[in-house]
Amino acid sequence: MKVLLQGLLSIIVCSQLLIAQQSKTNISTNNPKLEKEVISLSKDKWQWMSDKNVEQLDSLFHQKAVFVHMGGSWGKEQELSIIKSGGIWYKKADIYKVFVNIVDNTAVLLNTITLIAEVGGNEVTNPFEVTEVYVHLNGKWKLASLSFTKLLNAPSH
Repeated sequence: MKVLLQGLLSIIVCSQLLIAQQSKTNISTNNPKLEKEVISLSKDKWQWMSDKNVEQLDSLFHQKAVFVHMGGSWGKEQELSIIKSGGIWYKKADIYKVFVNIVDNTAVLLNTITLIAEVGGNEVTNPFEVTEVYVHLNGKWKLASLSFTKLLNAPSH
C-alpha cells in the first residue's frame, strides 16, 4: 500500500512538472537574431544612460532589478534617481567585447568596456567587465541585473 501511494504521488508530481514545463514559453538558446537583439538593446541602454533618459530606462529595467556598483548595490528606483540627478553620469562606454548567452527566457550579456563617467562631480575612467541579465517577459526583454566588475588592466580591441 505504501509503495502504491508513493508511486501515485510520483506520477502526480511528474505530471505537474510536465504541465508546468509545457506552459512555459521558451526561447531558442541558439538564436543569432535574439543575440543581436539583446546586444542592440544593451547598446541602446548605454546611450540612454549617457543621455539620462530615465523614461526609456524605466521601461527597460525590471521592477525587481538590481544594480551592483563599486560603491554599493541598490534597486531600480535608486538607480533611476541617481541617473536623473546626475549622481552618476554615464558619459561614454567604449565597448571592446560582447558575449551573449541565452538560456531559456534569460539572456546573460558580458561587456568589456572602458567607462567614462562623472561621479559626484568628478570625471573618472574605469575598465569594467559588465554583466547584464535580461529576462524575456510578455514579448519584451527586461533588464534584471547590471553588475560592474573593475578590471585590473584596460581592455584592448
